[in-house]
Amino acid sequence: MQVSLSTNSFKGLGEPKKCVDGLLSMGVKGIMLDLGRLYSPAFMEIYGIKQKEFDIEKARNVTVGFLEECIKRSMTLDVVRAPRLKWDTKRTDTSLFMLQIGKESIEICKKAHAKYIVIQPLFAGITNRDIRQENNRYYKELGKTAKENNICILLENQCEYKRERFVRRVCSHPSETIEWIDTLNNDFGEEIFGFCLDTCAGMLGRQDLGEMAVELGSRLKAVLLRESGWNHEMSGLPFMGNKEECTDWSGLICGLRRIDFDGVLILDAGSAMRNLSHLLRPYFYPLMSSVANYIGWQVGMEKGIKRHPQRVLFGAGRMCEKYMEYYGWQYPPLFACDNNPRLWGKRRYGLEVKPPEALKGLPRECAVIICNTFYEEIAGQLREMGIENIETFSDEYLFK
Repeated sequence: MQVSLSTNSFKGLGEPKKCVDGLLSMGVKGIMLDLGRLYSPAFMEIYGIKQKEFDIEKARNVTVGFLEECIKRSMTLDVVRAPRLKWDTKRTDTSLFMLQIGKESIEICKKAHAKYIVIQPLFAGITNRDIRQENNRYYKELGKTAKENNICILLENQCEYKRERFVRRVCSHPSETIEWIDTLNNDFGEEIFGFCLDTCAGMLGRQDLGEMAVELGSRLKAVLLRESGWNHEMSGLPFMGNKEECTDWSGLICGLRRIDFDGVLILDAGSAMRNLSHLLRPYFYPLMSSVANYIGWQVGMEKGIKRHPQRVLFGAGRMCEKYMEYYGWQYPPLFACDNNPRLWGKRRYGLEVKPPEALKGLPRECAVIICNTFYEEIAGQLREMGIENIETFSDEYLFK
């Protein structure tokens, strides 16, 4: 699983070396190149209708310069996101223009050596009756170019603003979307199409994000993580929304665990970043990176536990109890150990508690799973003992 930041989440693409240096210093390894920097939704709304001072060649040069610096510095670019129309667009004449932009975006994706490209379905000026037919033609044309370049096109769930509220639109109904993706792939004879789940669109459409992830299964290749309220589109930092309107991150994380998600998690906090003073942004970037990595860790937690044939728990407290309640029957530990000598020799939650010295005799394939929030301190202790297979358990987001 790859954890990435969207280029919508940071400034400075015009100074690529400085920008990439900053990202690497934060430990960022993956980037999603959002080509909305070339054609923003607002710009596309008036393209060809009104004149607007916008130097597209300069924007392309900035994008290419940043892309080349990322490649030179071995920064991973797994995903490119093509420019998009606004969900409430008034345009009805954009289909050919979107096809042109889609092909241009695939060429940039090829240059980036990216595996996936997110391309919004057509919807502007198309009736519900014709939307599937129009998009079949659209994606089959784009699919030819994608197949030639070994790139997978990801469809993305959409919303529509109707009667003063957001409602679900194209690719928001899992069963229809699954049938659509499978049909396209069958037509091409291989997996050319997949799905990117936009948490903002899902939130505005009142969707159960975890269940949608489970239904999509292996078709789900990427998840765009952005916090949103109930009534407007935004790209906020996850977990930072109002409690009553916050995205169901717990449900999403548990759903992604259930399907052993192995795609790309992309954090887009562009709205939060834009509201900050440029003096505060350097402090915000590390937080974004930490949040992205935290979600990646939570999603991959069960995968880390089950990839080892044997395991021991480190920590015999409340978190150990939660592990045994949720995973003890499926991934049973040999025993538990703890730094507290008063617990040695006793049984806790069905496990014998031993001192840390007992870990030195473990078989090589056995993992030690830390069940204590002092993860870094205990991991350091284990590494000093020569233990390499170290995993972590968290009881913050557990399936119900």
